[in-house]
Amino acid sequence: MSADDPESPARRRRPDRVGDLLPEAARRLGLEDQLRLARAIATWEALVTERVPPAAGACRLVALERDTVVVEADEPIVAAELRMRATELLGAFSRAPGGAPARFLRLLAGGGRERGDRRPRV
Repeated sequence: MSADDPESPARRRRPDRVGDLLPEAARRLGLEDQLRLARAIATWEALVTERVPPAAGACRLVALERDTVVVEADEPIVAAELRMRATELLGAFSRAPGGAPARFLRLLAGGGRERGDRRPRV
């Protein structure tokens, strides 16, 4: 039997999902940390949208450090709201797929990094 044969076991096998292949490909390319950060960013955005809707789009996860989530907020009022909800957000982030265990939230208000440098860091 050849791979072109519709009865071939290779043809009947369910194809691999791209999402299942990415972690191994990232590991081989040395991109594990970037993939982990990208997942954490998406998880944080979803949690903020769900739990603190006024802050959605006005803050972003910029780094994961040992047991700290570093978030940049566009306005001081957004940073204040996140600070008040930190315990709730960090608990949800620690439990969420794509999140990470974290006990502390560090807030950078109004672009706490160099202007134009909005690249997240691991």
